[in-house]
Amino acid sequence: MGKLDGRVAIVTGAGRGIGAAVAEIFAAEGASVVVNDLGSPMEGGEANEGPAREVADRINAAGGRASVNGCSVSDFAATEGLIAQAIDEFGKLDILVNVAGILRDGMIFKMSEEQWDSVIDVHLKGTFNTCRHAAAYWRGNRGGQYRIINFVSGSGLFGAPAQPNYAAAKMGIVGLTFSCANALSGYGVTANCIAPVAYTRMTASLAGKSTVYDYSGDDPKMSAQNVVPPVVYLGMEESDWINGRVIESGNGKIGLYSNFEMQRQFGSDQAWDMDAAIEEMKSTFHQAIVSPNPFRRTSG
Repeated sequence: MGKLDGRVAIVTGAGRGIGAAVAEIFAAEGASVVVNDLGSPMEGGEANEGPAREVADRINAAGGRASVNGCSVSDFAATEGLIAQAIDEFGKLDILVNVAGILRDGMIFKMSEEQWDSVIDVHLKGTFNTCRHAAAYWRGNRGGQYRIINFVSGSGLFGAPAQPNYAAAKMGIVGLTFSCANALSGYGVTANCIAPVAYTRMTASLAGKSTVYDYSGDDPKMSAQNVVPPVVYLGMEESDWINGRVIESGNGKIGLYSNFEMQRQFGSDQAWDMDAAIEEMKSTFHQAIVSPNPFRRTSG
């Protein structure tokens, strides 16, 4: 018995790396999978269905069930077709996993409009597109155990300095996921985020350079496959108790982030006097415990 027997999943960005690992392990656990990937190089270029087809072929050769979809998640109409493909070929849709993404790094004072727009388009709009069409289907087919699993990043949660576009997109996905968690629970849908830590095409350039993690292709703890266990659990029917949360996975660790909460607050029963408000902020907020930030540097 597989942990996902009878479930139907779409995995975007599933031609390589973490997306491919999710698709193949989902299939090994009994899910039917639509393997979506545009297949273009990291730096951009022509679409290529080859990577997605290779993953689907491996799944089918191993006795699983998989089909291929090569659309861009940034295309609103095409992603509606992606949702329809899962339903037409496998009879339903239970799980949506959004992994697809690109990088266009640069410091904020050098970033071009194209760098900003392209990353927001794929990550944030792409996640909206798939979630929107899946949600419409689930709203019309209430009573299931449906799952949205969106991939985010510590680069967004903590603000990687050379990735303002990527950080903004990933934090936007967090807000989108929380909104879906609140809006769709009545239809049987949960929505959660995975913040992965792994050696992939997107992190390979950091090997031996990052001060945050030791990215190495030789470390099994940093493998894409090592990210997948909590993704499988979130896809299972029994995970319906967890909703609107961010889970870190990879590097041999699985962790649950706290959601935003008020650390310190003060009030007044009348309109603020400017000087009094400032003094109260200085004395009250200085007492707050500052969470560690791996990207934070002192000025100078």
